Amino acid sequence: MARVLGMEKPLIGMVHLLPLPGSYLHRGEGLDEVLERALADLAALEEGGADAALVENFGDAPFPKRASKTTVALMTAVVRELVGRARIPIGVNVLRSDGEAALAIAAAASASFIRVNVFSGVAFTDQGIIEGEAHRLLALRRALGAEVAILADVHVKHAWHPQPLSQAAQDAARNLSDALIVTGAGTGQPASPQDLAEVKAASGLPVLVGSGITPESVEKFAMADGFIVGTALKEGGQVEGAVDPARVKAVAARIAALRTR
Repeated sequence: MARVLGMEKPLIGMVHLLPLPGSYLHRGEGLDEVLERALADLAALEEGGADAALVENFGDAPFPKRASKTTVALMTAVVRELVGRARIPIGVNVLRSDGEAALAIAAAASASFIRVNVFSGVAFTDQGIIEGEAHRLLALRRALGAEVAILADVHVKHAWHPQPLSQAAQDAARNLSDALIVTGAGTGQPASPQDLAEVKAASGLPVLVGSGITPESVEKFAMADGFIVGTALKEGGQVEGAVDPARVKAVAARIAALRTR
């Protein structure tokens, strides 16, 4: 991951946005309230020692396949403000799997990386069938002249995948992603160390663990090239909670120990 984010085994903490105006779960919070919570979570991640932050419209369920223009505009405003204040790299993920929106937001806001849930292949999800968009993303990145790394999920959570894991990893690498992500079956559910090893061997790319990491489980994934952590960093270990700096420190310490080996 040193080539992608400039650091070894980064801890990437989640900044889960409150429901944005226009989303089904929005209950009247203005953009200022969304931004205030996002800035507080970013500050907590930085205080706890996170190496990067990934901004996601987590509160916008149920998710469409493609983000609305409203979502893109609002996320751009939020991410640009976070990038301007952050001391760590900022990334973008637009749910359900709108890589083009994420890349456009990242380019406009000077973010460093994006996460794409279905980069190549096909996934059967609760939003329906989602197809990969590698060609569109790479063409857009070149057209924008954006130096934005693409982190691609392999067998992303909350989905069923027809391809074997190793083949999906090879395809994601062949389609020129910068790094890959393995997850468990759902949000907060642990990934498999065996899946991590298989994806690393098949792809030859850096591979991050993208769900279910806790201080106690970090050691099981010592071969990972990075960690994306959300639930375990939240108050009470509840995904809807605010980021707790003490919980960030606990995970960061375990990851830092891996770097000294």
